Amino acid sequence: MAGLALEGPDPDADVLGGINGLAKDAPAWVNHTMEYLGEYGVLAALAVLCVLAWWSVRRRAGAPAAVAGLVWAPLAAGLALLANIPIRAIVGRPRPFHDHPALAVLVPGKTDYSFVSDHATLAMAVGVGLFLVRRSYGLIGIGLALFEGFCRIYLGLHYPTDVIGGFALGTAVVLLLAPLAQALLVPLMTRLGRSRAGRLVRAPGVPETVAAPDAEAAVEAAYAQAFAETYGERYAPEGGERAADGASGGPAVRAGAPGGERPERDLAA
Repeated sequence: MAGLALEGPDPDADVLGGINGLAKDAPAWVNHTMEYLGEYGVLAALAVLCVLAWWSVRRRAGAPAAVAGLVWAPLAAGLALLANIPIRAIVGRPRPFHDHPALAVLVPGKTDYSFVSDHATLAMAVGVGLFLVRRSYGLIGIGLALFEGFCRIYLGLHYPTDVIGGFALGTAVVLLLAPLAQALLVPLMTRLGRSRAGRLVRAPGVPETVAAPDAEAAVEAAYAQAFAETYGERYAPEGGERAADGASGGPAVRAGAPGGERPERDLAA
C-alpha cells in the first residue's frame, strides 16, 4: 500500500497517508464511487433518511414534538456550517495536499481552508439530530457521518483532525441549542398540525400528544420486568400483574419491592 513519506512523528499525517494510500492502490471505479459518495452520496442518503424518519414519526402519538426535532436536525446543520466560517478563517489551515504533494487528490480544485470539514460537520449534525428523535434512524445517520469523514480523508481533502473537529462542531451545535430549538419549534409544529397543512406534522387520526396513562403504564411494565430479572422470577407475577393493570386502564400501581414496599425513586420522573 502506498502511503506518505513523512519525517518525524505526525499522527495526523500518518493516518491521512494510510487512508489516502488506499486510493492509490484501488481500481479506478472504486475511486470514482468514493468520490461520488464523499461529495454527494452520503449527504443525499442522510436527506432520504430524514424523509423516512419524518414519515415514521408523523404516524405516532406526539408527532408535533418529534417533527420539531426532525426540523431541528437540518437547521442545526446549517447553523454549524455558519459557525465554521469564522473558525476556518481564524485557524487558516491549508488543505493537506499543499503540504503533502504525494497525496492522491481525487477531487481537485479545492481552494478553501481545511479545518474543520464542512461535510463532516453537516453529516454529524444531521445524524445526532436524528438520534435525539429516533435512535434507530440516528444510529444509521451517525454511521453515515462516520463514513463521510472517512471519505473526506480517503479523497485527500482533509486531515483526520479536520474531520474530528467537524464531528465535534456538529454535535455541539445540535446538543447545546436543542432545548431552545424545541421550545420554539414544538409550538410551531403544534399549530401547523392543527392547520390545513396538518398532514405534514401528523397523519390523520394520530393523537397530538402521548396519553399520560399509557406512558405511565409503559414505565411500570418496564420497571416490573427489570425488577423481576434482577431479584428473581418469584417476584415476576406481582410486577407483571401490576403493570398489566396500568396498561389496561385500571388503577396505575407501581411495581414495588417484595412485601408491597415501593421504590424510593420514581422512574417516570
